Amino acid sequence: MKRILFFSLTYHPFIGGAEVAIKEVTDRISQSEYAFDMITLRFDSALPKFERVGNIDVFRIGFTRRGATMTDLKKFPLALNKYLYPFWALAAAVVLHRRKRYDAVMSVMTSYSSFAALFFKMLFPAVPYIVRSDDGDPIEHLKKRVGIFSPLFTRVFTKADFAVTTSSYLERFVRSMGYKGPLAVVPNGVNAAHFSQRYAPEELNALKRALGKKKEDVYLITTSRLVSKNACDDVIRALPLLPARVSFLIFGTGPDETMLRALVEKLGVVNRVRFMGQIGHAEMPKYLKASDIYIRPSLSEGFGIVFVEAMAAGLPVVATQEGGIADFLFDAKRNPDKPTTGWAVDRDSPKQIAEAVKEILENPEQVARVKKTAKKMAIEKYDWNLIAERMRTLFGTIVGI
Repeated sequence: MKRILFFSLTYHPFIGGAEVAIKEVTDRISQSEYAFDMITLRFDSALPKFERVGNIDVFRIGFTRRGATMTDLKKFPLALNKYLYPFWALAAAVVLHRRKRYDAVMSVMTSYSSFAALFFKMLFPAVPYIVRSDDGDPIEHLKKRVGIFSPLFTRVFTKADFAVTTSSYLERFVRSMGYKGPLAVVPNGVNAAHFSQRYAPEELNALKRALGKKKEDVYLITTSRLVSKNACDDVIRALPLLPARVSFLIFGTGPDETMLRALVEKLGVVNRVRFMGQIGHAEMPKYLKASDIYIRPSLSEGFGIVFVEAMAAGLPVVATQEGGIADFLFDAKRNPDKPTTGWAVDRDSPKQIAEAVKEILENPEQVARVKKTAKKMAIEKYDWNLIAERMRTLFGTIVGI
């Protein structure tokens, strides 16, 4: 059995696409082949310091607050955690390594957690170090936020033995940081069976009634952290340009919620925007199928797992082609050489969002073709079982199986 240690600032229940990917992959790799550990921040004092989550032994460290939420992570003292994490995590990793002897270490994202992996590599140069880039923030922002630690941040990449990115966009980022070693692009995926499952008509109709959806109503839906990069405000600004029967369901929480609610009031679309709060993966497919169009005009995206989930659920998708989205969302006008899988809009363009929604509403036959193509791609190329097998093979190459 080979042992791999992950470094990640957050993990269940504080998750985003990168953390979901780690769990989905490791859950599908045999425990007889690999043992996985993770050092992450605890945040909520109600969470245990040690817990087994799926196939990973999770060790939690750092300052805590009772009942902490995603919003609290940016408040004192929890906001200090990410700065101290590299040192706390390194100390914990050294203790664990003496007990377990890891065959490789891996950073989940190129964040402060990567410094812990780098420091571990400096102490134990014989242990392979994998840098994994699954970052949704703009590359310029990633480089800027490290400030005076830029030379050290560069070593996060140059000291790595292997690199994994989730998109060609992030591959270019990693190479731009001076990494010259072997690299694999392994996208995030979708639980195809879960998101493509069928519900009885009466079950979906009951949900629509609970949402207050009438036959002529059109529901746009997004599943997003409420942060600026996900551009929920651009969708809200598009609503006055659309028929009154078009509404917007927002699933997610985050620091921008107050600003978004104020914008809704200002634009007079209070009755057309619903803040639905956080939703789990178990319920998400049902809400997607009760809606009509998935939309998230991201300002940046490392990959964009939520778009592929919506495609697997059979929804037409409106998005930008920022970052990793360009790897799978192909627009009929912008990508005539590719099979059309969605509707692309420019960033910061409520007008284009409204035009895309209108085109979808006015062309049902075209929409049916695009949805079929996108769903087929999601299932045949991005199913987690396929992605997990690729990662298992990569791990084998790295640790010498």
